[in-house]
Amino acid sequence: MPHVRRRRVDWFTIVNYTILILLSISFIAPFINLISTSIVSEEERFRRGMFILIPEHFDLYAYKILLRHGSHVYSAYMVTILRVVVGTACNLFFTILLAYGLAKRGMPFRNGIAMFVFFTMIFHGGLIPSYLLITNIGLRNSFWVMIIPGLISAFNFFIIRTFFLAIPQELEESAFMDGASPFVILWKLIVPLSMPSIVTVGLFYAVAHWNSWFDAVLYIKDNHKFPIQVVLNNILSTSTLDDEPQKFTNGRLPPVETLKAAMIVISTLPIVCVYPFIQKYFVKGAMIGAVKG
Repeated sequence: MPHVRRRRVDWFTIVNYTILILLSISFIAPFINLISTSIVSEEERFRRGMFILIPEHFDLYAYKILLRHGSHVYSAYMVTILRVVVGTACNLFFTILLAYGLAKRGMPFRNGIAMFVFFTMIFHGGLIPSYLLITNIGLRNSFWVMIIPGLISAFNFFIIRTFFLAIPQELEESAFMDGASPFVILWKLIVPLSMPSIVTVGLFYAVAHWNSWFDAVLYIKDNHKFPIQVVLNNILSTSTLDDEPQKFTNGRLPPVETLKAAMIVISTLPIVCVYPFIQKYFVKGAMIGAVKG
């Protein structure tokens, strides 16, 4: 009889996959529980408790309350989308300009200015001086108060600057000898070569704008100018909406926990849907910008 070779059991691989599967389940289960909680009735939630993976009956009453006609959710969504688009574009534009200027090896005092930018990562002026400054320059209760104060992030600036420094200087010199201006060199040569890093920084800015709420609570008083995260924070903290209950309950009490879960789903669904398509740029850009420097 031919000798049968016994296959060696790779216990490391088995243990490794087991741990990864358990970790994946622990990460996914809260999201499934959140979605399930948002589509169950208040009666079922009280009967089965807080942790529900598979609902017995679907009840979209919480979504009907949040997405009813005239709800603040629609205006808040428009403000948030406008903030993400306009804010990210402005952030990238000014961050790229500053990073390119301080990446020029012939620019005087560039290291000193870079250290000044780094200083802002460690020390902050404080909440009261910032509030007084915003009030005195007339940005309070305006859309731009959510854009201008955080126009350039020091962390994102250093990511792009490090990437710019890694680009060979001979490319710029060659383009300059061909008659290209510094502005043309930046947008036609440097930016396309740095696209992975720029997309990464753009993702940082976009996620920060989408999740931000404190600046709007601090500086904005008009409810119609609130972003979606402020509406979410109000529901989570007070368990109520801004409107009177008689306008949307029809004699039925609002489902508090399902209302909170549904609002979380509404506020996070877009960013969850977009992230898988740009995840590769997120990892690649951050690693390249760090290693090449």
